[in-house]
Amino acid sequence: MPAAPAPSAAPSSAPAYASGAGPSDALAPGAGSRLRSRWTALGVLSTGMLMTVLDGSIVTVAMPAIQNDLGFSPSGLSWVVNAYLIAFGSLLLLAGRLGDLIGRKRLFLAGTAVFTAASLLAGFAGSPGVLIAARFLQGVGSAMASAVSLGILITLFTTPRERGRAIAVFSFTGAAGASLGQVLGGVLTDALDWHWIFFINLPIGLAALLLALPALPADRGLGLRAGADVLGAVLVTGGLMLGISTVVEVERYGWGSARILGPGALAVALLAGFVLRQAKARTPLVPLRIFRSAAVTGANLVQMLMVAALFAFQILVALYLQKVLGYGAAETGLAMLPAALVIGATSLGVSARLAARFGERAVLLSGLAMLVAGLGLLTRLPVQADYVRDLLPVMLLAAGFGLALPPLTSLAMSGAGAEDAGLASGLFNTTQQIGMALGVAVLSTLAASRSEGLLAAGRTGAEALTGGYHLAFGVGAGLLLLAMAVAAVTLRRSPARR
Repeated sequence: MPAAPAPSAAPSSAPAYASGAGPSDALAPGAGSRLRSRWTALGVLSTGMLMTVLDGSIVTVAMPAIQNDLGFSPSGLSWVVNAYLIAFGSLLLLAGRLGDLIGRKRLFLAGTAVFTAASLLAGFAGSPGVLIAARFLQGVGSAMASAVSLGILITLFTTPRERGRAIAVFSFTGAAGASLGQVLGGVLTDALDWHWIFFINLPIGLAALLLALPALPADRGLGLRAGADVLGAVLVTGGLMLGISTVVEVERYGWGSARILGPGALAVALLAGFVLRQAKARTPLVPLRIFRSAAVTGANLVQMLMVAALFAFQILVALYLQKVLGYGAAETGLAMLPAALVIGATSLGVSARLAARFGERAVLLSGLAMLVAGLGLLTRLPVQADYVRDLLPVMLLAAGFGLALPPLTSLAMSGAGAEDAGLASGLFNTTQQIGMALGVAVLSTLAASRSEGLLAAGRTGAEALTGGYHLAFGVGAGLLLLAMAVAAVTLRRSPARR
């Protein structure tokens, strides 16, 4: 697939520097100032992404402390994660389109403000209900800010080389942030208490707001009359919210339960109605033309499969460390630190250079192959594992995620013109959340079912848990192989860029 092309034109409301600086611009008056403004804006967008990604993973190692302090039931505790996931995943498409209509900067600022305020509420939560409500509001704010971030980025950086560098920096915050969240969550929980995993968002959010006001380009958007598809918004938001909430409850009720089949069927009906609505609406919320691009469709499908598979790494490895090997919260976070470091190094310093030389598809496939190898090693984890021998190689192979994510992001945005940048950004984030929800439902259910079977067969608790994780790791490797096949078929070979 060719390198991500620049949009045909930047929105007319965007400032002059949004069109990108060509070679001749280096001598133009004020070129240095425009360049600094764009990279400052990228820093703001990356800070917002870091805050969002950290919040999605920072709670994982603090869950036992939250349960003990607030008195959550085992089933109720899962809603500390699910409330955020449902709000975030279901509102991304709507938020992305709203950004195109009312202005991406406005929506980014509003979303960051909502997220920061909700973090304060979560930090002071004294009951399960308040914490779950705060987590839902955090998801709303994250959806508003995240949905437009890539849209702003591609209007700022339009030449292939600059956009590649910018996406590498942006992807670095997303790729490394998930692993860093676990490290930070464990350290804060052990050193202070779980409240601080939310309070840490306050200085980050305030800094992002203060810097975003002057740094992000002003844009008035197309106006609500250009695409205010209210019925479509209701159908897709309702369908996604119901669908994601149903999927994350599969582990509790089972696939064949009426509590799953009924809401699941309704969610499918709502989403089918949404697709029909988009085909006929005069101003669709999601113009179906965006799916004519093989790069957009293929990259989003690859991401959904990859994220679903990597739930096995991010969550199940942490559970293995704590429940089987007996690690504490801080020890678990530190054990995951090598993964964060190699993901950050490859996404920021290596992936873009390799993509420029060998093409995005080749780098993406190489990264996915490394991840398959990592999950393959995890299927052989012993009950009494040695960290250096059994786990450190897996942490290093996690570099494949940092290698794969920047070219995947570039490919996903490559088919979007300036008028659909917010939509493409929201779509890419939506498939990420859907993949996460599927990973939670499928892999955790398979692991739990396998563990129960092994317990019934007389295995010890540690052996049963390890056996369950083995099955989930194997299925995750299969999902990654499927992602490789989709990438090979739908994403054409891209030439090297000089």
